[in-house]
Amino acid sequence: MQALTLPSDPPGPEATSSCALEVRDLGVRLAAPTGPIHVLQGLSFKLAPGEIGSLLGTSGCGKTTALRTIAGFVQPAQGQVIIGGQTVAEPGRSIAPEHRGVGVVFQDYALFPHLTIARNVGFGLRNQPDSTRSSRVRKLLDMVGLGPWADRFPHELSGGQQQRAALARALAPAPSVLLLDEPFSNLDPDLREQLALDLRDLLKDQGTTALLVTHDQYEAFAMADSIGVMEAGRIAQWDDAWRLYHQPSSRSVADFVGLGVFMDGRLAQQGERLVIEFELGSLPVHDPDDAQQARRCADGEGRLQVLLRPDDIEHDDASPVQARVLRRAFRGAQFLYTLELPSGQRLLALVPSHHDHRIGDPIGIRFTADHIVTFARG
Repeated sequence: MQALTLPSDPPGPEATSSCALEVRDLGVRLAAPTGPIHVLQGLSFKLAPGEIGSLLGTSGCGKTTALRTIAGFVQPAQGQVIIGGQTVAEPGRSIAPEHRGVGVVFQDYALFPHLTIARNVGFGLRNQPDSTRSSRVRKLLDMVGLGPWADRFPHELSGGQQQRAALARALAPAPSVLLLDEPFSNLDPDLREQLALDLRDLLKDQGTTALLVTHDQYEAFAMADSIGVMEAGRIAQWDDAWRLYHQPSSRSVADFVGLGVFMDGRLAQQGERLVIEFELGSLPVHDPDDAQQARRCADGEGRLQVLLRPDDIEHDDASPVQARVLRRAFRGAQFLYTLELPSGQRLLALVPSHHDHRIGDPIGIRFTADHIVTFARG
């Protein structure tokens, strides 16, 4: 879409000029035969200039509606959308999409099939002088590696090349915020993560603020500085990728982000040490935040559950804890093993692939994480 300069209206009293994008208490209701459906409820987040954010979630969680509301295609029932300090949407007031200073890369790229790649990229610059437009188009095509394909038509390009062309077109008018709606969903899985990394480098080089909407956590991890895991129209946790994976704030976030299992344990005091006793042994809780969380989660008898990620379990032939291999998935440098403990409890473990264990083999394992994630028993 064409991205134009925002009108010169003064920012509203609630605007926050230090943010490139702020979504504040956003609510969207859609009409349905049985009554209004609350698609978004109290959605709030901020992106600083040059920051890349992502809304991550399953189909129907509201992430695409959030992007369309920010772009101006959906009117909010409550809350505000603020871009560069300017309130562009609130109940009863909305600035048109073409005047919000945003660019959008759609899921299907929406390239004009009858225009060359160069003319597609320059479409949003058609009111500028020819020399200015041509220079900008050449620069962008070179930037995304499509200079030699400038005179080709979209159908003559691969899916990855079309994605790059759509990105160049969205960046051409220098939008203050770039919105990306599942931009890699039409690509082969092997291309997605590499293109996400390439796109991140490009956006960072340009200093462009961007918001990615995706259901694929690996795309979000590769691209975004901050990620909001969405559930039922709300953000369950807004954090960086490391904290979402290693320190999820809820069981539902832990289930959605990465693989893992929950094991029963018991919180106990051993002298001056706080420990969690469970089938893999006695785990000292060193981190004060981990200890506080464990005390909150434990019931009256100290019972709780521990989250174990596959990378928390290390193969160790000398360990007294033995497990049996139930399944194995080869991943090149590693095997992902499904293991069974003597109790019947199942675990997942990532093991270097030079340890080639067969189904039914016993292997020694131990817990190696430097922090412990606990939840109340479900």
